Amino acid sequence: MAVEEVQSGSGDVSVSAGLSESAELSQSADSLGAQRYPVAPGYRVNVRSGPGTNYRLIKVLPYGSRVPINCQKPGEWVSGPYGTSNLWDNIANGQFIADAYVNTGSDGYVTIRCS
Repeated sequence: MAVEEVQSGSGDVSVSAGLSESAELSQSADSLGAQRYPVAPGYRVNVRSGPGTNYRLIKVLPYGSRVPINCQKPGEWVSGPYGTSNLWDNIANGQFIADAYVNTGSDGYVTIRCS
């Protein structure tokens, strides 16, 4: 089991999402009417290219992010503020975050499984 390394508090981060990327993600989700889920308060969550910590780090979500969940996929077990889970949430094409850092209100699937 892994603990996904995310930045909490005032820690430095070497990779971060640009404002335009965050705005594009928000605009895309809003235009589709997708439900958005809050990321755990006080955390900057890593976005990876697949469902595990061994996948490439794409960017880091800013504090207070809300994300759409397009589909969910089992992967590496991760511990976070919302428990321990092997679910990973697809938030955009080729972008996954550990479900243990997203407040979905459920310990299981909240949408379809990724194919």
